[in-house]
Amino acid sequence: MPNEDKKQSARVFNFLALPNDSTAKTFIMATLVCLVCAVFVSVSAVALKPLQILNKELDKKKNILQVAGLYQDGDDIEAAFSKIEIKLIDLATGEYSTELDAASYDEIKAAKDPALNVKIPKNKDFGSIRMRPKLMPVYQVKEGGVVTQLILPVNGYGLWSTLYGFLAVENDGQTIVGLSYYQHAETPGLGGEVDNPKWKKIWVGKKIYGDNGDVAIKVVKGAVIPGVRGEEFQVDGLAGATLTSRGVSNMLAYWMGAEGYQKYLNKIQANGV
Repeated sequence: MPNEDKKQSARVFNFLALPNDSTAKTFIMATLVCLVCAVFVSVSAVALKPLQILNKELDKKKNILQVAGLYQDGDDIEAAFSKIEIKLIDLATGEYSTELDAASYDEIKAAKDPALNVKIPKNKDFGSIRMRPKLMPVYQVKEGGVVTQLILPVNGYGLWSTLYGFLAVENDGQTIVGLSYYQHAETPGLGGEVDNPKWKKIWVGKKIYGDNGDVAIKVVKGAVIPGVRGEEFQVDGLAGATLTSRGVSNMLAYWMGAEGYQKYLNKIQANGV
C-alpha cells in the first residue's frame, strides 16, 4: 500500500509540474471542472425539485384566483384557494367524473397521454390544439356553500405559441368574469397584450352564447362600437396582433363549443350548479 500511495503522489506531482500552457494539463483541468459542475448542478436540481413543484402549484393557484378576482398582492394563496373546489368533467357527456383524483390531475400532461386524450378532428380543431384530454378540471368558487363562479382551463394557438389560461364564468354558465393567460410566447407589445390589465378588464360581463345556443363570444378587428347589435358578445381586438386576436376567438369557439365545455355549461344553465 505504501508503494501505491507513493505512485499516486507521484502522479499528482507530475500533473502539477506540467506547465500551465500544456495541452494535457488544460484538457484535464477542463474535464475536472466540468465534472464538478455537473455534480453540483445535478445535486441542486434533485434537492430543489420539491420546491420547484410547490412553487409551480402555487403559481397555478394564484392565476386561478386572479382570474376570479379573488387575489390581491400579499394574500395567502392557500387560504384564498380554500374557497375553491376542484371537480373533473367528462367533456363527452358534460357530467362530473370520479375516475381520477381531481386535486392531482394535470390536464396538460393528460393531453399528451394516449390513454387519457382524444384526437380532435381537423374540421373541429378551431384552436389548433390537435389533442385534448377526455377529462377537464373545473374550479368551483364557493361562497357560503354556494357556487358563485366556474373557472375553466383553456388553451389554443396564437401567432407564435400555444396560449394557456383560464376563463372564469358566473354560475349562470353564460356571463364572463374574466379571461387570463399564464403561459405563452406572443410578441411583447403586440400579441403579448393579452396580459394587459386594460384588455382583460373588457371581458368582464361579456356573454358566451347567443340566442340560438351557439358560441357567440369573439375578439373583433379594431374596437367594439358601443350600442352595436351583439356588443355583449364582442371584445376589442389587440392592435397589431390580428393572428393572436383570432387565436383567442378560435380557442374560445372550441372550448365553449360542443367539443369542449358546452354540454357541461348547458346543464348548468338548465339545472344550476
